[in-house]
Amino acid sequence: MSRPMSDRQACARLPRIFTLRAAQVNWRIAHATLLALCAGGALAAEPHHHHAHPAQLTLPPRVITAVQQDSPLTIITNPKEARQPIPASDGADYLKTIPGFSAVRGGGSNSDPVLRGMFGSRLKLLTNGGEMLGACPSRMDAPSSYIAPQNFDQLTVIKGPQSVAWGPGASAGTVLFDRLPESFDEPGSRLDASVVGGSNTRRDLQLDGAIGSREGYLRLSGNRSRSGDYRDGNGDRVPSRWNKWNTDLALGWTPDDDTLLELSVGVGDGEARYAGRGMDGSQFERESLGLRFEKQFNGGALQELDARVYYNYADHVMDNYSLRRPPTTGMMAGGMASNVDRRTLGARLAATWAWADLELLAGADAQRNTHRTRNGMGIDTYQHQPWAKDASFSQIGLFSELTWSRQDDQRLIGGARLDQHHVEDARTSVSGGMHGGGHAMPNPTADDTRRETLPSAFLRLEQDLSSLPATAYVGVGHVQRFPDYWELFSPSQSPGAVNAFANIEPERTTQLDIGMQYQRPGLEAWVSAYAGEVEDFILFDYRGMASSADNIDAHIMGAEVGMAYDLTTNWKTDASLAWAWGRNRSDGEALPQMPPLDARFNLGYVRDNWSAGALWRVVAAQSRTADGKGNVTSRDFGDSSGFGVLSVNAAYRFSTEVTGSVGMDNLLDKAYAEHLNLAGNGSFGFPAETRINEPGRTLWAKLDVSF
Repeated sequence: MSRPMSDRQACARLPRIFTLRAAQVNWRIAHATLLALCAGGALAAEPHHHHAHPAQLTLPPRVITAVQQDSPLTIITNPKEARQPIPASDGADYLKTIPGFSAVRGGGSNSDPVLRGMFGSRLKLLTNGGEMLGACPSRMDAPSSYIAPQNFDQLTVIKGPQSVAWGPGASAGTVLFDRLPESFDEPGSRLDASVVGGSNTRRDLQLDGAIGSREGYLRLSGNRSRSGDYRDGNGDRVPSRWNKWNTDLALGWTPDDDTLLELSVGVGDGEARYAGRGMDGSQFERESLGLRFEKQFNGGALQELDARVYYNYADHVMDNYSLRRPPTTGMMAGGMASNVDRRTLGARLAATWAWADLELLAGADAQRNTHRTRNGMGIDTYQHQPWAKDASFSQIGLFSELTWSRQDDQRLIGGARLDQHHVEDARTSVSGGMHGGGHAMPNPTADDTRRETLPSAFLRLEQDLSSLPATAYVGVGHVQRFPDYWELFSPSQSPGAVNAFANIEPERTTQLDIGMQYQRPGLEAWVSAYAGEVEDFILFDYRGMASSADNIDAHIMGAEVGMAYDLTTNWKTDASLAWAWGRNRSDGEALPQMPPLDARFNLGYVRDNWSAGALWRVVAAQSRTADGKGNVTSRDFGDSSGFGVLSVNAAYRFSTEVTGSVGMDNLLDKAYAEHLNLAGNGSFGFPAETRINEPGRTLWAKLDVSF
């Protein structure tokens, strides 16, 4: 009997304890060697493992074009499956297939995810229960840029402020990328591998293998992804190439069917250039370390105990000479680089109790992170500069969620948490220009600290309808979010105060969520809607000589709707639509950086071992804008046009172990740009405030192998 697993929890990945520097071994060589050893061991061993791949044995292969909602406000999917557009290179790229998600685009890889128009730390993004925070003051290395989706087993999305169990501040939603624990009935192994090739020299390789027995397991997963610059629908080249890799190792001990102790370690690095920035990312070094203990109990009220500790380190370098020609005139002539890093240490302890009609999840979490920076004028001169710490954050919180099954068809779920935040401004000087430009001046808040104690809570009623195979729900949530690093330290100014650190107040979001989930054989349908009020919404303004941040009041609302219907035994169709709206109540204008109405229509044919499909994505024009206002990464710069993009795909299962899929994105080679967009940078020849176009016609193929 395999040990039962918690379906929303995973291992913890994580640092350089495994780079083997002490042995002076080059990690890139170790990276390739470990993957080869894992593949060889998995192929040689008996294939007795818990991943029986039942879907591959009983269902036709498919290419994911849109992820449907599974239950009220929750989406669970497998990020390893083939998807269209071309398989994702980062976390934000994959999230865009889920209705309600969009991304701030700058060409190529490493977009910044947006849910229902909400950006940044309003969206809690966790990997194996730990938080990987980027270091760039303008979010060039957004947390999602360190995530390779295909290296995870499960993606869970909780929309809205409807959970308090995964950390503070999640007013827009919570995203969990998890690797599930391995479980072997007897000594055995498994191996999953995939290869992607496509236009613009796209080349991906991913391996995920494990060996183990009832007493424990060893799992190794890794990937490498690269692409050259793409051409848009007009045939113009868009600077966008990237090259990145990740490797993660997990060692699990299962002394009995109810106990798990797992140590995980991971590293990664990469580079990417951006058509929409004045500098490129020449280093995205990641180091991760985690320890997790899980114990399940049989009999009694206590059901499960879950404890984990994690460490994540991001070491990011941005420059204007590694991936482009440096300017020959001006302040940045001859090359300029900035090196920033952030160390994050966190812990979480949670316990689950169950009684006749009650289930309680309660626990505590804590996190501390420090941020440093160093700069250099000239090629690689930053390496000779001393590090300077500019900020440190700490948080400790208590949380609980209670589910009361009042009747067999009715559930009342509620939760609350209380967090204490502490932040220190360690900057001795600040810049008078935008994002670090301009002359240095003494910092008026040097060594100052801020402390806040902030509550959050939600209450949701779920009702299974007797007249329909459906579940209806209504919930209200309140989140008080402490400002993050980018909001306190990136702006150069804040109206009425010496700087943003002294002035920016916590956001307070109160939101109502309602919806219905319908499911019967051959038909799935769902609708979710929300309306909220955000007091002290943190807004960036770029209309002056320098970036400025201030608190305003805002109204938000929106809806998502989707359906999947079997027209016949072989023909299937699905569709989804997402709409988000926001208003700046303080200034009487639109809330900036709101994505336009976005619809997806998919028609597919499945038979035996093959499938084919067509995806038509239609996006409306966006005229509700606030020029010059936005967030730390991007801003509104005029209205955007609508567009429609047609893509096609096909998949074939050669055997129970081998599946191939192909696709052609933007079949008609249309020239179009997303509304959430970084304006093209002048060093690449883009006129001012020109949106960066998306790729033109793109052909790709993916081969999946499982043993």
